[in-house]
Amino acid sequence: MDSTAPPAAVLEALTDRLHERGRLRVWSLVVTVFGDAIVPRGGRVALAVLQELAARLRVEPGALRTALSRLAGDGWVERERQGRNSFFSLGAQGRHAFDLATRRIYAGGPPAWDGRWTVAIAPPGQGEAGAAELQALGFVRAAAGVYLRPDSEGAPDAAGALSGMLVVRGESAAHPEALRELWPSRETAAAYDAFIAAFSPLRARLAGGAALLPLDAMAARTLLIHEWRRIVLRDPGVPPALWPRDWPGEAARGLARDIYAALLAPSESWLDAAGLPPVSDPVRFAWRWRA
Repeated sequence: MDSTAPPAAVLEALTDRLHERGRLRVWSLVVTVFGDAIVPRGGRVALAVLQELAARLRVEPGALRTALSRLAGDGWVERERQGRNSFFSLGAQGRHAFDLATRRIYAGGPPAWDGRWTVAIAPPGQGEAGAAELQALGFVRAAAGVYLRPDSEGAPDAAGALSGMLVVRGESAAHPEALRELWPSRETAAAYDAFIAAFSPLRARLAGGAALLPLDAMAARTLLIHEWRRIVLRDPGVPPALWPRDWPGEAARGLARDIYAALLAPSESWLDAAGLPPVSDPVRFAWRWRA
């Protein structure tokens, strides 16, 4: 996409991209909207508001209803009727998941790390049982039954997953080059590169003074965070000392931060006009991309 294209054309190209990447998981898009825009304003929204935004993103009404039914069935959202109007709010499961994810999605930089590691060794005969849970907690398999994780700031509590394993904590005098090869970084790097290529034209237009209508700004903000969320939550969060050379993650973060800042005022004005309550914790909201 040409960086001189009108901002509305850039938005259309990004929307095309959303629909070109295989079958769209509308429920995941709804999760993005809740976490980014609805939770800070109390976590409750009218179905009509979601329908208007979904229509701008070319999501069919039936697909949106199916997605909301799925999320309600899984305990992520709760439905409430007031006369002829329907409202959706976060369930306890959804709120807990959002609280954990928000810290990573809007982090201002990579996690701090003091060089300490946790090494977990499975007892003989356990095999790879529990490997998936450990990997979700930031551990990487170093050898059969041996897992390690840099104890970076904000690393999730792994006490439950480590039960029954030999756990050793300490620091290494140096970080061997071979350690960098343990993390599956190529796919993540490629995802960051694709993100940069897709969203750089939007930053260029916004930086040049172009403006989007409030609904278009909210749609662009949703597309931005939807893709950023998918990448950053799959990134193992390796500290900078262990990054491969030419790691694109921080360039992608800077791009996301710049676009978000440019879209914030018009997109928030759309949420105001849609009747949502004001942001419940303005101080916390203002720290997005800073802490």
